[in-house]
Amino acid sequence: MKLSILSLAAAAAVAIASPASAHTVVYTTSLSGAAESPPTASLGTGSVKVSVNDETFMMRIEANFTGLTGNTTIAHIHCCTATAGAGTAGVAVHQGTLLGFPAGVTSGSYDHTFDMGLASSWGNGFLSANGNSTATAFSTLLTAMNDGKAYFNIHSTSVGSGEIRGFLALAPVPEPETYAMMLAGLGVLGWAAKRRQQA
Repeated sequence: MKLSILSLAAAAAVAIASPASAHTVVYTTSLSGAAESPPTASLGTGSVKVSVNDETFMMRIEANFTGLTGNTTIAHIHCCTATAGAGTAGVAVHQGTLLGFPAGVTSGSYDHTFDMGLASSWGNGFLSANGNSTATAFSTLLTAMNDGKAYFNIHSTSVGSGEIRGFLALAPVPEPETYAMMLAGLGVLGWAAKRRQQA
């Protein structure tokens, strides 16, 4: 048991010292009514994390939301607006609504991984606008998310055009100093475990 604590600390240190796969890019956003176009009076809030692997074409969407005025109807990622952080655009992912997104609720969570190499993962109009090529659509979406021109939108019975939304942006990467502090903390954990083992 004591050795397993040391092993866990060592494994965690390696995981922290090594950033996520070089091919995985993470985007995040906060959702609000104020971010809608036009803004809504909704007091609903939410957060979204989109993890994209640009080698495998896999995209994981994690979302949480609460306090909606109406019940959820559909949700998806829209792309691409003419201006970063403003305007509206058509549906990029997924036609109709995100597969398995909770419907008929005012609060909830969502976690689903899409294979963006499949035509069914895309909005019909978005795929068509990109030459019916999933690779081109994927590249266009990544560029838009990098530029702040793609947004996550939750529609509800009270606001059919979208009650809360947020523009996706690259998630901040911890600075080297942050990694150093985390590793130092793990070092203390390992030292304490070793002391307990010797006692």
